[in-house]
Amino acid sequence: MNTGTTQKPAEQDHNQDGQQTFTAEENRASRRRSLRLLGSLVKPVKWQFLWIGIMVVIAQLATVAGPAIIAWGIDTGLPALARGDELPALMAAALLTGAAIVGGVLTFGYVRQSVVVGQRMLLDLRRRVFRFTQKQDLEFHEHYTSGRIVSRQTSDMEALRELLDSGVNVVIGSALSMVFTVVLIVGMDWVTGVVMLLMLIPGVFLTIWFQKRSREEYRAIRTHSARMIVHFVEAMSGIRAVKAFRKQERNEKTFDVLTDDYRNASLRSIMIFGIYQPALRILGNATIAVVLVVGGFRVLAGDLEVGVLVALVLYSRQFFMPIDAIANFYNTFQSAAAALEKISTLLAEVPHVKDPENPTPMAEATGRIDFEQVSFRYSEDGPTVLKPLDLHIPAGQTVALVGQTGAGKSTIAKLISRFYDASEGQVTLDGVDLRDISMEDLTRNIVMVTQEAYLFSGTVADNIELGRPGASREEIEAAAAAIGADDFIADLPYGYDTDVNKRGGRVSAGQRQLISFARAFLADPKVLILDEATSSLDIPSERMVQEGLTKLLGQRTALIIAHRLSTVMIADRVLVVHDGRVVEDGSPQELVSAGGRFAALYQAWQDSL
Repeated sequence: MNTGTTQKPAEQDHNQDGQQTFTAEENRASRRRSLRLLGSLVKPVKWQFLWIGIMVVIAQLATVAGPAIIAWGIDTGLPALARGDELPALMAAALLTGAAIVGGVLTFGYVRQSVVVGQRMLLDLRRRVFRFTQKQDLEFHEHYTSGRIVSRQTSDMEALRELLDSGVNVVIGSALSMVFTVVLIVGMDWVTGVVMLLMLIPGVFLTIWFQKRSREEYRAIRTHSARMIVHFVEAMSGIRAVKAFRKQERNEKTFDVLTDDYRNASLRSIMIFGIYQPALRILGNATIAVVLVVGGFRVLAGDLEVGVLVALVLYSRQFFMPIDAIANFYNTFQSAAAALEKISTLLAEVPHVKDPENPTPMAEATGRIDFEQVSFRYSEDGPTVLKPLDLHIPAGQTVALVGQTGAGKSTIAKLISRFYDASEGQVTLDGVDLRDISMEDLTRNIVMVTQEAYLFSGTVADNIELGRPGASREEIEAAAAAIGADDFIADLPYGYDTDVNKRGGRVSAGQRQLISFARAFLADPKVLILDEATSSLDIPSERMVQEGLTKLLGQRTALIIAHRLSTVMIADRVLVVHDGRVVEDGSPQELVSAGGRFAALYQAWQDSL
């Protein structure tokens, strides 16, 4: 039984953004989620990765072979050239040139291919995140802030892009370069190999220190970045309230603190890197000096050839270059790992409102709604906002819900729309539990018009067509005319082809509501829910809409939530909700005559007129 509890994965992600600690088991579970997600992204492109790996191996072999060819050219080609034999020297030059060409061409090939494959993986992941968030239930979007979702699609995706674009080149290419270099050094002169390994020991300890500190600071950077984005998105989304309540200064102070935290974390990370990279380069130069000194004495003693010494010096320098590259890349890796962890946590969300595995077909409902001992609470330990309720709404009946704020009116509407599932009991449509009906059939049969009246970017006709995608222009205009929206639409600059701008900024609040009404009427649902849907309308517009409602609501089951009794009085039946219970039930006239709560509301309305 669904209890409407808050999902754990999102809580963990929020804690992570808030820099709270995790248990060892939670960290292991998070890593497993990240690896599973990464594996699912790699699987479709595994053969491309194999081809990239082959190119990387050959390219690194060609690159590492350079100093060895030079050594052979010095020790064999030059003496032969002195004796008049030009072939060894020419062969050395040709081999060196060929190795450079092969290495360069293959490096271009695998770098380009890794970017292509990385972008394909990112495209897949972006689509997954968007589709996932679109399919989540209302509870998810009420507790998972929009700023955090934006952060997943922007900064976290960008961190992954940097990893995928250059990860193969740096991580695999540099690692192979180090391995091949060590093998050739030991093969040429084991003494120099021992010297290299001894000089590598402090480099290992230095790298371990850097990784630990860098990981901590980059987690802090990702945390402060997410906080900053969340605050920015909330401030921009609520800009009307910010302006109305003069909250600019307070927002600026909060944003200043957040940006300072982000800057300080970035500076700490840069400081750590600033210590590590110079120290590593000093160690690399010291290693070259030691190899040169030891090798020089061995050349003088006749134990080592000059060409081999030159190759060993080149290899010594080349050995620390990949370490430097990996160090430069490590912060990118940490950032991408944290981003992947956050995205995998998001995708691990389990919706409470799920599509049934074996849905009961409901292509054309009659619109009968029944509540059978339904109770509801928004969280497992929260108060019961809807007490056990039995309610029967016949098909075609218009029912108005009235009561004080928080009484439970909108909860009833949300349960009928299946934005939430009942904590106990069941809500049925034509005798079928809503949990057994597919979301597609529910959407076709039940439509809610909310107070917000959200319009999307596009034309007026586009926004109305959302009610029934593919509807003809004649059907769109007929729906608008039915609720009285055609007059103001005709006065717009381009009529139905006028772009409403983002969120309907080109039309008034009342006009947005009328467009949303037209959208709902075009959908022609069997159950229509109006949740404070007339609150944005002025008196003339409300009268115009009521004419449309009177004409159209008689053909379908309708649930009206409104504080304006002018809208309530057109209902066949009124339910007065108080403290999660229906305390009065009857026609408007019957309840006025009964002298209860509704009668008091009606009298207050009459007095206000």
